[in-house]
Amino acid sequence: MRGLDGKVAIVPGGATRIGQAVVAAFRSHGVQVVVADINTEAGNAMVADGVAFQPCDLRDDDQIKALVEATKQRHGRIDFLVNVACSYLDNGAESTRAEWLESLDVNIVGSVMLMQAARSELARNRGAIVNFGSISSRVAQTGRWLYPVSKAAILQLTRNQAMDLAGEGIRVNAVSPGWTWSNIMDELTGGDRAKTDRVAAPFHLMGRVGDAEEVAAAVMFLCSDEAAFITGTDIRVDGGYTAMGPERNEPAIPLLME
Repeated sequence: MRGLDGKVAIVPGGATRIGQAVVAAFRSHGVQVVVADINTEAGNAMVADGVAFQPCDLRDDDQIKALVEATKQRHGRIDFLVNVACSYLDNGAESTRAEWLESLDVNIVGSVMLMQAARSELARNRGAIVNFGSISSRVAQTGRWLYPVSKAAILQLTRNQAMDLAGEGIRVNAVSPGWTWSNIMDELTGGDRAKTDRVAAPFHLMGRVGDAEEVAAAVMFLCSDEAAFITGTDIRVDGGYTAMGPERNEPAIPLLME
């Protein structure tokens, strides 16, 4: 894709399974990447040619500033922010005030503080931001409040950022993955991809969960010159999940006649 080679990206949450796929995709297009994560073991394991690691907790403004400064010193520029990092903390209706604040701090506020710290660099290079929404932002999900609400807020944040940063040449978009073979799916199933696909099948037209690499491909497009006239929007990499609404990808009416 045009406009990626020689650029520099910061990827908060880059040590996760989806983050690693984004990093690998960037490197395949000649982008230098700084991975930011609280998982120092996984982050350090990613260090290679063109990939650096900077420990960073998005709840800490000093660490965010240090991340931006370290990236500028290492590479001399910042072109892309890809906000993969998120919290899955969620106790639904029983979530405490502290839990709400924790979720919103990681999932929304941290990325805003990073944008503020990198804004001048992004403007100088006419850069791009890609936020991570979710299919959870558009539907009610039993027992889940914090994650869906924060993801819905991210989509509104994306529109607001796109409007106010357009004059500086900064594009802001989002991707909303469906069920994806990610850290959380791996943990919940004990590494059983086949089971994950089987459970996901009725909710996705493609009959499976997505691969992290498929989400990363959408991120590459949004950062590239091919998306030069795209800002303030959201690409649903969801295998048809949201196209079905409350339906499943198998007939329901026959169930009434059984």
